[in-house]
Amino acid sequence: MNISYDKENRLFSIRTASSLYQIQVDQLGYLRHVYYGKDLGEENLTYINHSYDIGFSGNPYEWRVERIDSPDVIPQEYPSYGSGDYRITAAYVRNQDGSRCAQFRYSCHEITKGKYTLNGLPASYDEDDDCETLTIHLEDSVSGLTLLLYYGVFAKRNIITRAAEFKNTGTTPVTLEQAGSACLDLPYGNWDLIHFHGRHLLERQPERIAVPHLVTDIGSNRGMSSHQHNPFVILADHEATEDRGNCYGMMFMYSGSFLAQVERDQTDAVRVVMGIHPSDFCWTLNQSETFVTPEVILTWAEGLTALSHNYHDFIRQNVTRGDYQFSHRPVLINSWEANYFDIEKDRVMRLAEEAAALGIEMFVLDDGWFKGRNDDNAGLGDWFENTEKLPEGLGPLIQGINQAGLKFGIWIEPEMVNEDSDLYRAHPDWAFTIPGRDPIMGRNQLVLDMSRSEVVEYLYRVLFNLLNDHPIDYIKWDMNRCLGNVYSHGLPADRQGEVMHRYVLGVYELIDRLETAFPHVLFEGCAGGGGRFDAGMLYYTPQIWCSDDTDPLERILIQNGTSYGYPPSTMGAHVSASPNHQTGRSTLMRTRAITAMSGAFGYELDLETLTEDEKNEIRADIIQYHADEEVLLNGRFYRLEDVRSGNYAAWMSVSEDRSSAIVSLVMKDIQLCPQFVHISLKGLDEQAQYYIREDDAFHSGAALMHAGYTFQLLMGDYRAVQLHLTRK
Repeated sequence: MNISYDKENRLFSIRTASSLYQIQVDQLGYLRHVYYGKDLGEENLTYINHSYDIGFSGNPYEWRVERIDSPDVIPQEYPSYGSGDYRITAAYVRNQDGSRCAQFRYSCHEITKGKYTLNGLPASYDEDDDCETLTIHLEDSVSGLTLLLYYGVFAKRNIITRAAEFKNTGTTPVTLEQAGSACLDLPYGNWDLIHFHGRHLLERQPERIAVPHLVTDIGSNRGMSSHQHNPFVILADHEATEDRGNCYGMMFMYSGSFLAQVERDQTDAVRVVMGIHPSDFCWTLNQSETFVTPEVILTWAEGLTALSHNYHDFIRQNVTRGDYQFSHRPVLINSWEANYFDIEKDRVMRLAEEAAALGIEMFVLDDGWFKGRNDDNAGLGDWFENTEKLPEGLGPLIQGINQAGLKFGIWIEPEMVNEDSDLYRAHPDWAFTIPGRDPIMGRNQLVLDMSRSEVVEYLYRVLFNLLNDHPIDYIKWDMNRCLGNVYSHGLPADRQGEVMHRYVLGVYELIDRLETAFPHVLFEGCAGGGGRFDAGMLYYTPQIWCSDDTDPLERILIQNGTSYGYPPSTMGAHVSASPNHQTGRSTLMRTRAITAMSGAFGYELDLETLTEDEKNEIRADIIQYHADEEVLLNGRFYRLEDVRSGNYAAWMSVSEDRSSAIVSLVMKDIQLCPQFVHISLKGLDEQAQYYIREDDAFHSGAALMHAGYTFQLLMGDYRAVQLHLTRK
C-alpha cells in the first residue's frame, strides 16, 4: 500500500515513486500538514514542525491557558475562515445565523483501492490499477457541515490529486462563499513562484518571481480559465533549474473562473490555495445536499524538467481519454485562413483536392457553413446547413471531400448565440443578460446560459443530429468571448452565485454526452486559441488549439510556456501563410513546419497560392511527420534553452526507451545570428552510440550531452534545422 496510517502518532504517510507526503491529526483533531518532498523512508517527520505561540494570533479555546499553538502559524491541510488562522484560506462558510465560521476536525478516514470520482466534473482516472484513495472525514460539530478530503495517489506517476466534498448533515442551510480544492503549506525554504500569464495571441508566458511577503493572486474571473492566466503554478526552490532543485506543481483540473493564491507569511512560511474563484461564487447547501470541488493535480520533482515529465505522462495516461488518446492524429487542413466566411462548394473542393494531393488527411470546414452566417454578426445558435451557400447541404460536400481521400471535420461554437439568430429570437431568456441593462458584447455575440438543462438539451439534440446525419470525424469546439452579464433567467436571485460554476458543469455535460454518443470523433478544444487550455478540457478534448497566433517565432514562445505543464500531444499547431496573417512576418516553410511539428500537426493556408517548390516541401514534411510523430508527441520533451532570451530556440524529444531523439532549432533574431550554435543535448543513453542522420556520423550519448553539439552556419531568414538521432 502507498498510503499508511500510524494510529499511535495519528500520522498519514502517502508515498509515490520518489515523493513522501505526511499529514498529522493533532490533539484537537485538526489536520496539520507535516511534509511533502523527497521520499525519506519510514520516518516520522512531525519533529520538523515545532509548536509555538505568536503574539496577536489567537489560540483554540482548549489552549486558552497553555497557549500551546496558534492556528495562525501552523501548517494546515485545509484551513477555514474563523478558526484563528488569518492567512489565505480554503473555505469561507456562512451559517444560518449570519456567522462566518467553520472548524473542521477529524472524524474518521478510509483507505481504498482505486481512484475516487467527482460527480459532474472531470477527474483523472486509474489507467493501470495503480491508484489508491485516502478519504479523510472532517466535521464542524456546530453547523453539522461535514468535509471529505480526497487524496488520489498515483505512485508510479509521482502524482497526488486532491479534491474536497462538503455535505450539510445539519438541520439548517449553510452557504459556501469559498470552496477551495487544495492547500499546500511549505513552512521552510526560499521559494520562487512560476506562473503563466499572457493575452490573446500570446498565451502562457512563464514568469518567475521570488515569493514576496504579500498575497499574490493568479486567477481568472472571466468564466473561462483564460488567455491571461493559466490554472497552473509552480513553487521552485530559489536555486532550482531545469535539472535540479525542489519543485512543486499545482494544476487545476477546471475550465472556469479560478483563483490560485500564494502567501508568504510573518514567519516566512509559504501557502498556496487553489480553487474556484470566489468573486462570483456562492453556493447554499440545504439539509443533506453536497458540493464537490474540482480536482487539483499535485506533483513534486527535482528540477523543472522532471516536473514537466510527471505532468506530461499523467495527462497523456490518466487525463485524456478516447480513441485518440494514443493513436495517430490526422494531419489536417483548416479552411479559415484560406476562405474565412466565404464557404462555397467549388472553392472548398479545390482546397480539399489540393490538400489530398499533398498528403493531408483531413479537411476541416471552419466558420461560415451554417444558417445566416456571412460574418460574425449573425447565425450563432442555428447549427443547420447554410443552403444559400451550400444549396445541396453538407452531404454532397462531405461526400466529395471523402471521395478525394480526406476525412471531414467541422467548426462549431455551441456556447454562443447571436441576437440575429432564430434561436435567440425564440429564446432570448436563454442568453446571459441582466434585466434592464444593455448587454456587454464580445465578437458581436452573447453567451448561452449553459447552467440551464433545457439549453444543454437543445444543443445536444441539434449537434447529435449534425453528427448522426453526416460522416464527421472531427469537431473544433470554439469559444470566442469571456462570460459577461452573468445572470440566469432560470434561477432565483439568491442562487445567482451558482451560475458561473453551473455553466461549466453544463459545458462538461454537453461534451461528455456527445463524446459518449460519437466515440470515433476527435474533439479539439479552442477558445479564441488558447483561452481555455486546461486539464479539465483535456479530459474531454485530447488536443486544444494552442493559440490563434500561428507565427512560428511567436508560437515557439507559446508552446514553450505551455510545455511546463502540458504535453506536446495536447497542442494543436498549424503551418500558416507567409507573411503571417497575425504578425505580417515572413518565414520559410521549413521553419513553420518544424515549429508546428512540436504539436498536433496541421495546415491553415490557401494551398492554391503556393509554388510547386512549397508544395513539394509540404509533401516531404508530412512524410517526415508521420515517421516522427510518436517521438514528437509522446516522447520525453526537453527545453534546451530559455526561448525568451538569446537569438535562437532549441528543444528536443526523446523516445521513452531512448532509442531515438529529435532535436529542433530555430533562429529567432536574424540581426544577431552567430556563425554557430553550441548546445548540450539531454535525455540520451550515455553508454550508447547515436547515429545522426543529417551528419551521417556516430557520437556517444555521453559526448552529445556533456561535450554538446555544434550547429553551424544558420544565418538569416529565421532558419530552422532538425537532427534525427538513432541509437546504434
